[in-house]
Amino acid sequence: MKNDFRLQDYLHDTKLIQSRLIVTSVIVLLLAGSLLWRLFELQIVQNERFNTLSQENRIRYLPLAPARGQIYDRNGIPLAQNLPVYAVEVQPERVDDIESLLNRVSQLVVLSSEEVERFRETLRTRPRFETRVLKSGLSDEEVARFAANQPLIEGAELSARLQRHYPLGQELVHVVGYVGRISENDLARIDTAAYRGTDYIGKLGIEGRYEDVLLGKVGYKKVETNAHGKIVRVLSSKKSVAGSDLHLSVDANLQRAAREYLGEFQGAVVAVEPSSGAILAFVSNPVYDPNPFVEGIGSRDYQTLRQDPRRPLLNRALNGRYAPGSTIKPIFAMAALEHGRSPVKTTFCPGYFKLPGSSRRYRCWKRQGHGYMNLYNAIVQSCDVYFYQLARTLGIEKLSDAMVRFGLGRQTGIDLTGEPSGLAPTPEWKREVRGKPWYPGETISVGIGQGYTLVTPLQMAMATATLANRGKRMQPKIVAYMRDASTNQPQYEKPKMLDRVDARSSDYFRLIIDAMTDVVHGRRGTARRSGRGATYRFAGKTGTAQVIGIAQGESYDEQAIAKRFRDHALFISFAPVEDPKIAVAVIAENGGGGSRTAAPIARKVMDFYLVGPPEEEKTSDAT
Repeated sequence: MKNDFRLQDYLHDTKLIQSRLIVTSVIVLLLAGSLLWRLFELQIVQNERFNTLSQENRIRYLPLAPARGQIYDRNGIPLAQNLPVYAVEVQPERVDDIESLLNRVSQLVVLSSEEVERFRETLRTRPRFETRVLKSGLSDEEVARFAANQPLIEGAELSARLQRHYPLGQELVHVVGYVGRISENDLARIDTAAYRGTDYIGKLGIEGRYEDVLLGKVGYKKVETNAHGKIVRVLSSKKSVAGSDLHLSVDANLQRAAREYLGEFQGAVVAVEPSSGAILAFVSNPVYDPNPFVEGIGSRDYQTLRQDPRRPLLNRALNGRYAPGSTIKPIFAMAALEHGRSPVKTTFCPGYFKLPGSSRRYRCWKRQGHGYMNLYNAIVQSCDVYFYQLARTLGIEKLSDAMVRFGLGRQTGIDLTGEPSGLAPTPEWKREVRGKPWYPGETISVGIGQGYTLVTPLQMAMATATLANRGKRMQPKIVAYMRDASTNQPQYEKPKMLDRVDARSSDYFRLIIDAMTDVVHGRRGTARRSGRGATYRFAGKTGTAQVIGIAQGESYDEQAIAKRFRDHALFISFAPVEDPKIAVAVIAENGGGGSRTAAPIARKVMDFYLVGPPEEEKTSDAT
């Protein structure tokens, strides 16, 4: 057998290994160089940038929401306060899957569709690093269930926070208003930095008007977090500054009583202190509970309120506009005296009035007529014919001017938002708005507070206060004083006199007020029943405002007319006559005659304030 021998080429193998080593070394050197270059770039070139990012991952600034200022009535009764509640808060930037989180949370606490939709809206409108409230006001059972499962839910935490609460509920909703969730419209007009850490803003009433005072100033907490976003330690902090407390001039007990006296009537009662303009009661009926609005009322419940034919959302005391009826007669009588009419001059009332050359009859409320009437008796007995003639003599410009001088048909300047002006009509207004001329018959209607004339209950109360003040017109005010949270010192604002209705003679005011006093205390006064048994003397004027017109030749039959078309009942008054402490305006919608419905309500309001609550109410309060 022949053997095969193959000689190995050691030299070739050595060269091959050497070349491979060189290539490998070059690759290793290139990789090491790249790594060193990248390390140099990160550590040296981009050191500042990555150091900043590292700090942002490790250090966080958490906003500390201020406690909202609380609201009290004149006697210290809380009207708006902050109550501690538990809430589920979410930090979106720590959540990879929002839908999965919502599903997990909904298995532990009850989430309504409105709550979920509100949360989604905040995701769209606010930065992801800000904490959002998913649900507030958890029950004890929900708190326990969520706390046990919290470690399994990344990005959601249980927190204690303050929530706005209105302890008297519906009673002062049209005064205090309410807070609600910050909407997209709110975000467009507010300084978002001032609202870090809070989701609420004042919407209506005092809550809305004094938002900047009640809000306070946001603080912050600088914290160090771990890789999971959990707080490791607090590095520094700046305390938030609570908002100022507000003390109102409104008497909550008087407010409640006035609404009870109004009963089932839709309408308003406004009571004011004549000397200062301080609002004592500001009732609009019907009412609604503001508490559901804090966290967001359900769409079905809100639609129920909006579609309610009684319109509880309407603040009638501020925004309701009505024909003043005969309550305006003292003001027109004052204007007549100012323009030279003799108080002893008489007008014959046969029960109707006709313009020269016209067959139309403008009827007096007393069909058989009052006979001869002078100015004084025309106020006491509310003779329409006297004031028809007076209106024709004065003319619409002077009538309109008289209304404006007493603050009717224009804003009063009350510290609430959304106050309307009302209307003291003029020929210029009608030409501009309606494109038609002014007719003499329209002046006649204005003379008894009908026609185009529109006033608010607040304007009526302030005009009454001006009469009580013998011409001094004050600005109405609801907030009596603020109490600074830092210093605990009260900050008062002095009563403000807007202007004065000057009279050529002080006897003019005395004459008008004496006539108004006989309206309730005189033998033939239209509200004499309401004056019986009073332990003080008060002045007043009844009014009845038509809702629908009555055709010529027809008579007004209340029982034959649907309730919503019946006349409105009005009454204005102040007491005591010698030293007025309270002025009241009442309107009971579709209440019929002012003497029958509105005057007794005003009398009860004044009794409550000046004398005290009736014995049955004292007993009820005690129990």
